[in-house]
Amino acid sequence: MAMSKTKHCEAVRVVVRCRPFSRREQTSECENILEIDDKLGQITIRKPKAPPDEPMKVFTFDSVYGWNSKQSDIYDDAVRPLVESVLQGFNGTIFAYGQTGTGKTHTMQGVSNDPERRGVIPNSFQHIFTQISRTQNQKYLVRSSYMEIYQEEIRDLLCKDNNKKLELKENPEFGVYVKDLSSVVTKNATEIEHVMNIGNQSRSVGFTNMNERSSRSHAIFVVTVECSEVGLDGEDHIRVGKLNMVDLAGSERQSKTGAKGKRLKEAAKINLSLSALGNVISALVDGKSTHVPYRDSKLTRLLQDSLGGNAKTVMIATVGPSHKNFEESLATLRYASRAKNIKNKPRINEDPKDALLREFQEEIARLKAQLEERGMLAKERRRRRNSKRLSRSLAGMEEEIIREREADVWKTVEEEPDVRHYMKEGGDFQKALTCQGTSEKLKHLNENRKSVEDMQWDQDALEKIIEKYKAMESKLLVGGKTIIDHTNEQQKMLELKRQEIAEQIRREREIQQQMMLQDEETVEMRETFSSLQQEVELKTKKLKRLYTKLQLLKGEMRDIIDEHVTTRQELEQTQNELTRELKYKYLLIENFIPPEEKNKIMNRLHFDSEEDQWRLQPVLPSQRSVNEFHNDKSYLKWHI
Repeated sequence: MAMSKTKHCEAVRVVVRCRPFSRREQTSECENILEIDDKLGQITIRKPKAPPDEPMKVFTFDSVYGWNSKQSDIYDDAVRPLVESVLQGFNGTIFAYGQTGTGKTHTMQGVSNDPERRGVIPNSFQHIFTQISRTQNQKYLVRSSYMEIYQEEIRDLLCKDNNKKLELKENPEFGVYVKDLSSVVTKNATEIEHVMNIGNQSRSVGFTNMNERSSRSHAIFVVTVECSEVGLDGEDHIRVGKLNMVDLAGSERQSKTGAKGKRLKEAAKINLSLSALGNVISALVDGKSTHVPYRDSKLTRLLQDSLGGNAKTVMIATVGPSHKNFEESLATLRYASRAKNIKNKPRINEDPKDALLREFQEEIARLKAQLEERGMLAKERRRRRNSKRLSRSLAGMEEEIIREREADVWKTVEEEPDVRHYMKEGGDFQKALTCQGTSEKLKHLNENRKSVEDMQWDQDALEKIIEKYKAMESKLLVGGKTIIDHTNEQQKMLELKRQEIAEQIRREREIQQQMMLQDEETVEMRETFSSLQQEVELKTKKLKRLYTKLQLLKGEMRDIIDEHVTTRQELEQTQNELTRELKYKYLLIENFIPPEEKNKIMNRLHFDSEEDQWRLQPVLPSQRSVNEFHNDKSYLKWHI
């Protein structure tokens, strides 16, 4: 299906998934508070111990999935179209949001080696490489990166030195990026899964009351798909699609986690970054906001392109059915409902300056030219050798005689007692030959050996170039050549049918939602009243319905105010923690650092507004220029 190069506006697609009851919840007899209508895309949440006349809260999303849902259902409905877009050159983002233990990591990763339980990330790997294998006249380069944001610091999960903190930079050409983030070129789904598994071993997880292996960081796995194709103008054109898969840390309140010490600090940072994400979503949805606070956290800066920018975005919100988690589930549904109103402006990324595929193609062309050049030289050498051999053949089979003589000389030399002695003792072999007066006889032989050594060296250099050329060539993927499609025609047809069914279900859901919205208006328009009594009855019904809506909105306002109060209290608690820590540091400075040393440091402090950081200027500025100071990695950084 052809897609336009630019789309004016596209809303963030929001999917909600509810997990089944856990064993712990089953044994403690938890009450189910969620009702799911997957055909209408509605989820209803009931407040525990609420009076029967209190109306329940109803949320409508692009699609909702209950506890019986399969991983493949979510992938086919929400993710497959997004990955298709990435292969066409769009940027795409999938992020999972919800409290700890609701199945974010299960939905995103699942069990890689089990096709039934495979999550969004491994399924997208399979999808990308299967689609590439079915293309023609296109070259692909697939690379991946894996990072986490832990306590507001960015760590590279694929780097040996995991504790190295990476910096965020912004470029007008390709937006916000992470400086020095490692990128691995991968040739198939197995390789890319191996990359992900290596990164997962380095992730920051910890025990909390909510979950034994709770994600204490936000993890972002990035797959960059570069495609080169000859355009109508006969020139090579490169499209680059970037797929960001984000597994956010748990969104629950600190009191729920039973966090203390290190866990409390982690929770404070998690809450701050998720609050910042909420503020960004609110600012984007609220038409009155002139400023979107992307710079408030590292997470929001990295998701800047995905929220209100050049990307197609899918949000998967996960909730639990237990009455014990009512507050968290309601907060997640509200968060997701707000995100549904964000509008993005995705466009195809054509011929970007930072495409690695172009560098690869240029390097391959250079190596190919080198090989051709060496091939020509080798041909020239062979031609010269052949002409020499031709001239020598006039004097008979001289070469054969020389070879035989050489063999005889070697034999006689080795049989000499002194030479054998030198060889055993490891002495100078050339000296031994001279001693025996055989150097004249072997002069021709040594020359011959030198030319053989030169040829061998030449051969080694050539082999190295060929090896490098083959390695780089193998990184480029060409459908039907470098990647063999193992799926037969029947499987391809099956996939297409599944895609069509998912598309049909999606369309039906959208139509039903539109009908539901229009229902009230159309009913009123069609009604004709046979008597005054009938009109009074219908108007009374309408009044009751509107009154219920009013009560619902009033209740919603009260809940939102309560939630804001709780969030404010938590932020104040975090602020108190940070203030106490700051006072403790000031106390150390006042008591243990001499005033003159402190003043020296204070005089050298300089605030870098681009990086939002305090930096120390060099001790001897005259020896370095200001530019060198900015580019030097060794200077100290003071975070705000």
